Amino acid sequence: MRIHSSNHPWLLLAILVVLLSFPGALSDKDEEKATSKNTKKEVTYDGTSLIINGKRELLYSGSIHYPRSTPEMWPKIIKRAKQGGLNMIQTYVFWNFHELEQGKFNFSGRGDLVKFIKLIEKNGMYVTLRLGPFIQAEWTHGGLPYWLREVPGIFFRTDNKPFKEHTERYVRVILDLMKEEKLFASQGGPIVLGQIENEYSAVQRAYKKDGLNYIKWASKLVHSMNLGIPWVMCKQNDAPDPMINACNGRHCGDTFPGPNREHKPSLWTENWTTQFRVFGDPPVQRSVEDIAFSVARFFSKNGSHVNYYMYHGGTNFGRTSAHYVTTRYYDDAPLDEYGLEKEPKYGHLKHLHSALNLCKKALLWGQSRTEKPGKDTEIRYYEQPGTKVCAAFLANNNTESAEIIKFRGKDYVIPPRSISILPDCKTVVYSTGEIVSHHTARNFMKSKKANKKFKFKVFTETVPKELKGDSYVPVELYGLAKDESDYGWYTTNFKIDDSDLKKGGKTTVRVASLGHALHVWFNGEYLGNGHGSHDEKSFVFQKPIALKGENHLTMLGVLTGFPDSGSYLEHRFTGPRSVSILGLSSGPLDLTEKNKWGNKVGMKGEKLDIHTPKGLKKVKWQKFSGKAPGLTWYQTYFDAPESLSPAAIRMNGMGKGLIWVNGEGVGRYWMSFLSPLNQSTQIEYHIPRSFLKRKKNLLVIFEEEPNVKPELIDFVIVNRDTVCSYIGEDYTPSVRHWTRKNDNVQAITDDVQLTANLKCSGTKKISAVQFASFGNPEGVCGNFTLGSCNAPVSKQVVEKYCLGKAECVIPVNKTTFQQDKKDSCPKVAMMLAVQVKCGRPKKK
Repeated sequence: MRIHSSNHPWLLLAILVVLLSFPGALSDKDEEKATSKNTKKEVTYDGTSLIINGKRELLYSGSIHYPRSTPEMWPKIIKRAKQGGLNMIQTYVFWNFHELEQGKFNFSGRGDLVKFIKLIEKNGMYVTLRLGPFIQAEWTHGGLPYWLREVPGIFFRTDNKPFKEHTERYVRVILDLMKEEKLFASQGGPIVLGQIENEYSAVQRAYKKDGLNYIKWASKLVHSMNLGIPWVMCKQNDAPDPMINACNGRHCGDTFPGPNREHKPSLWTENWTTQFRVFGDPPVQRSVEDIAFSVARFFSKNGSHVNYYMYHGGTNFGRTSAHYVTTRYYDDAPLDEYGLEKEPKYGHLKHLHSALNLCKKALLWGQSRTEKPGKDTEIRYYEQPGTKVCAAFLANNNTESAEIIKFRGKDYVIPPRSISILPDCKTVVYSTGEIVSHHTARNFMKSKKANKKFKFKVFTETVPKELKGDSYVPVELYGLAKDESDYGWYTTNFKIDDSDLKKGGKTTVRVASLGHALHVWFNGEYLGNGHGSHDEKSFVFQKPIALKGENHLTMLGVLTGFPDSGSYLEHRFTGPRSVSILGLSSGPLDLTEKNKWGNKVGMKGEKLDIHTPKGLKKVKWQKFSGKAPGLTWYQTYFDAPESLSPAAIRMNGMGKGLIWVNGEGVGRYWMSFLSPLNQSTQIEYHIPRSFLKRKKNLLVIFEEEPNVKPELIDFVIVNRDTVCSYIGEDYTPSVRHWTRKNDNVQAITDDVQLTANLKCSGTKKISAVQFASFGNPEGVCGNFTLGSCNAPVSKQVVEKYCLGKAECVIPVNKTTFQQDKKDSCPKVAMMLAVQVKCGRPKKK
């Protein structure tokens, strides 16, 4: 329970006495002695925070999903998360990744959940385990195995006996595995928090009373296992006790109604660091200033836990993404798809965590007070009675201009739409609106080793004319494919009397589809393709045809993943639903229910595994002549790109299909689905280094569309060697200058000054200063331009401080840059923009 201000000091004293006598809530001094020699940790909670082994905690968590990167990548990603100020990792458990076939669980490779959690433990971090069974996560079928759809009488995520039986079996398998490996905090492990179900309130009303019963059942199931950790339900305001209801969203400091009981803490399970992308999307991003503002606000309003969703998004390898979702996932997160630090998002949030840690005692043990000095301004602060412990958050909600806030006799200038943090109620150590961490721009450098002239060979699928089958309607595509392939064939034949053909009239075939994409052939001629979108799955394909007496129609239904959200997921349908011939004398001919339909799942190449080194020899490959029809497999060999930096393939010249390297599924690509900007949503596709050998790597591509140009494909090396800084001379110096000693916030050095810090990754050093301006420059990292005001010596000064160094520190002030002591822009608040290039020193 948070202690709020009161006009009755005797009441406050009484409450304090009661709180300090409560064994689960030690005083802050007692907390410092609470490091038990016993490795087992008790995890409890109250209205302020989680209490781990007797200590209150401020928890900074990040979502990292083990199947979306490789085991070889995990150590570096987790280490970088720790260095970014996180002390917790959150992950879903992906049921359909582990139990693709009923009763056969697999925890190897990217599914090695135990290894992933032990790596987190090795880094001294906590874990939140989100079990599902439904996870959404833009993952195919929301994590539910396909075979679950075919269980007789099943309805997902409701008070349904078959679903509950299979869910309980799955939950017990996962939790028993965690228990067997001693991974729960009560056993000395890192798992301190669990989650059952996911954003259930979005569908609960559809199931009425059965929905409420299901939520109660799910809560009882995990609590009955007595694993010694608290459990949460996100976006579930009526979460049954002792379940903690938690918030998902961008601004939970304002949108979260709060815990549904006073004794529960405020937890934020998903702070969306960007927006996931679907094919056809233009670029999207969320600024780090907005993320930092939202986190500072949440912690200023009794929050004690935030989780960044995602902190590292990674890659939807193979066919794992939900419908229309790109292979690249949450690339604008603090760690990008390749695990590289995306600056300034990574660094600015790291500084935020440091600032909040300086406020820890006040936030966890202080009394909270709020003042509203103006329409757009607010002061929230916490004080611990009888001590110097005090922390304040000064907020300006005005999006256009700075505001002056007077607090305890001093004026503070708060930038637009920002919060300034004062961990001693006097000193500003961080502003959410002022970025002093460095910036980076990502580069895709064409590989010299990998891009030798490719010798492509091709194998083209045969388009079936007539398939076996006696269905009188086209078979529903999810049920036909059964998640074994993205592809389902449909064929039908029909006759036309000469009397039905209008002289000079045009006849048309019309196919109404529920999604996702479709290719059509008529009498052996390819007519073209059509597709829906993430927001509008349904579409109509309509093309003119030349009728004969006997005609045959072939369609290829194409999936881009299963749906991942909404109620009654087991009853979602897709694929062609209505087929008709228009323009006949007798009127439209409906082929949907008057003709027999044959069907078949998948491609011959899939069934023979010709994307693998072993399966490659099972078909006869032809030399690529420069042109090929659709449904063609392309194969060639390439050497691994030089260096150890991440690698990717750029699919320029291609249409839509799937990629494999040495038999490993890189993912779906879709270059021909253009965004409103007339650009492909995703061009580069990540190839993890663990997929590669040094030489002769097998590349196999299945391409759906005709006349593509595989010769335009190339391999690239990915780096963030373009490093920048963009800092105003009136910004707050970095929080790294400050520390807390006892109850006082103290400067680490005698001279606290604003600096621009630039740092290369690994063993690289600054090899060139590409841009420098102290004045009013404009632009972003990778694209700066001079403004009307510039100190002429800017570049020389930066070169003096930085050239040849792995890291450099530049004082940001007029003394450094205006060495002739003339201020060319006296009325301008000067900005320093710097861009440097990092590289490895050339060997002599």
